[in-house]
Amino acid sequence: MDLEWLKPSAFFGSILYALIGVVVFLVCFIVVDKITPYDLWAEIVEKHNVALAIVVGAMSLGISIIVAAAVHG
Repeated sequence: MDLEWLKPSAFFGSILYALIGVVVFLVCFIVVDKITPYDLWAEIVEKHNVALAIVVGAMSLGISIIVAAAVHG
């Protein structure tokens, strides 16, 4: 059984790439929130706009897949 993933360099490298991925995702989400003509949070939570919630969820998954592919190489 090889414990290559348990070495400090691999472990901290994984943590660093995960943090970079989360930061890139948050920046992309904030950009999308700013370019939409209305407040996404108020529209989804207060007005219960289910269609917008589905679109935002799909957009979040898409950005996550792109970020994961970019980080993975």
